[in-house]
Amino acid sequence: MTEAKRDNNQIPTMTGVSNANGSTPTIIKADPTTHALQVDDNTTGSDLSGDNASRDDNSVPVLMGVSSVDGITPVPIYVDPANGKLLINSI
Repeated sequence: MTEAKRDNNQIPTMTGVSNANGSTPTIIKADPTTHALQVDDNTTGSDLSGDNASRDDNSVPVLMGVSSVDGITPVPIYVDPANGKLLINSI
């Protein structure tokens, strides 16, 4: 299982959930030069998981958002495990 990487102060990096299975914690990558998140724009995942945050082997929870439909329901944020890119849909 993937574990969140940690900085020198032991603060964990962000992880999301794999869009392949909806449950495996997946590291979110950023460009080291621009410090921008790596994203796949206009890409969405299928609803493969429940509304609970998956956790890595160190019990660090994945990144969650709130449903754009009701503003209440927690929603796991999907990441492509092949490249570490956050899935976004900017349309």
